[in-house]
Amino acid sequence: MEHRRKILLSVALTAGLVLSGAVPTPAAAAVQATTGSLSSRPVRDETSRLAAASEAARATGASAAKRVSAAVATTGFRFVDIAGAGVVLKANVIAPVAAGRYPAVILPASWGLNDLEYLAQARKLAEGGYVVVSYTPRGWWASGGEIDTAGPKDMADLSKVIDWTLAATPADPARIGAAGISYGAGLSLLGAAFDKRIRVVAMMSGWTDLVYSLYSDQTRHRQSAGLLELAAALLGNSGPELSGKLADFKANRDVADVMAWARVRSPATYLSQINANGPAVLIANAWGDSFFPPNQLVDFYRGLTGPKRLELRPGDHAIAELGGIFGFENDVWSGVRNWFDQHLAGRPAEARPPVLIRPDNAGTESYADWSALSTSTTRYGLGRIRTLDGTGLLGGAPTTGWTKNVPTDLDTTANGGVVLLTNGVAAFTNQRPSVWLPAVSRTRAGVWAAARPGTPLKIRGIPRVHLNLAGSPAAGSLVAYLYDLDNLGAARLITHAPVTWTGAGEVDVALSAAAYDVPAGHSLTLVIDTVDPLYYDSNDPGRSITIAGGSYLDLPTR
Repeated sequence: MEHRRKILLSVALTAGLVLSGAVPTPAAAAVQATTGSLSSRPVRDETSRLAAASEAARATGASAAKRVSAAVATTGFRFVDIAGAGVVLKANVIAPVAAGRYPAVILPASWGLNDLEYLAQARKLAEGGYVVVSYTPRGWWASGGEIDTAGPKDMADLSKVIDWTLAATPADPARIGAAGISYGAGLSLLGAAFDKRIRVVAMMSGWTDLVYSLYSDQTRHRQSAGLLELAAALLGNSGPELSGKLADFKANRDVADVMAWARVRSPATYLSQINANGPAVLIANAWGDSFFPPNQLVDFYRGLTGPKRLELRPGDHAIAELGGIFGFENDVWSGVRNWFDQHLAGRPAEARPPVLIRPDNAGTESYADWSALSTSTTRYGLGRIRTLDGTGLLGGAPTTGWTKNVPTDLDTTANGGVVLLTNGVAAFTNQRPSVWLPAVSRTRAGVWAAARPGTPLKIRGIPRVHLNLAGSPAAGSLVAYLYDLDNLGAARLITHAPVTWTGAGEVDVALSAAAYDVPAGHSLTLVIDTVDPLYYDSNDPGRSITIAGGSYLDLPTR
């Protein structure tokens, strides 16, 4: 019962990434039919538009998919212990029955989950002709050791898992891939820097820059880090290193040391090594990922020199791929299998573009490169605040001679929502979170609204805000929100980002990457305040921050 209570809590902490062993799925039922009761094993019983592709290429891909769609017979799941780097790792393996050598896929489990997480997708991969080994990283559940948070010990473990796979299964040593969600995604991509045997990576809802994930624009992420800490405390063995770093993060002390620790665990640190090894890398994430905001992924993707693909969809952390965990057909997971078929198994595969995006309120789009998303950048100057309604004009050249004071410790109804939930719900409803703009206090926030154009405004890329600060504190925090305002005052959140500064008379903040169509007759609206429950701020109470003339928004559009 205690294990079951922990599983239910882990579900809440990880946006519904339910352990297949805790909630019956087709894959879990198949495991029980093949292996019998698992109660003797610790933990396990508790558990459109594709413009870049021609119609001919689509037909070829569909034909290829049909040729390999027939499921091959598999061994069923076998639960094993794998000797990692000084610890025992809990794992499961499934493979085709027929004799021969097969491409292999390693699946490290997500933060807070275990090797049962991927049962449904592991079966699909095995039926497609792959050896699949899923494992629980060190420090989690019944695996030994302390959580290493994708550090050197985790990298050594991953190589040991590959060693075991080659020794104990019919895996082809020239065709090794790695994939995962969240923590498993980061482990997989990092592994490609340290183990040349990993030829293909599929990273779903992962990170490339852990420093940015914790401290984007020098602002600490409160809710996401808090949930990671809670999951580790309840379901893993944090050890003194992780516990100490999280305590330092919360206390805002030894920041340089925490950043150095995070940098060691960032794939971006090893970009040159990854490029030298040359794996094919698929990155799939969500526009609204509240753990690993997508700007870091864009920068990393553009730096990759080998085969690569970037996919961005609506939602929050691990939401887009969630259905695949339950065994349902899922666009993210079908893309992953397609990627492995193409680059690991060497099969003809459906033609997919290098960059595939689904905007929040438009159909799927494809591009040859990230830079092709936007065709122009428009500068919207922030204008003088009107006395009548407390709102300024957003648009035209930046003007001077005005200021707007915002208090440092008073919140407004404008906010980024709740980690996992707000953007996660939006992925299913196709409705962005919204506020009634008249209720946003003009004494607590600066509000600037643009004219209402007669044609839709297609935002594609990373909006950037430049703010001049006049006579403001030497250190402080602001949060910028970009809204789509309709005629009735409802403002739908397009994107946002916090920024913290020290000793600067001006600040620049890159809002989170977005793809959104502002309808004709709606007003693009910018709100700036100082408090958001998603983040820690660096503001002294009882003071104010002064935004001054010369400030502007740069908006990428097509």
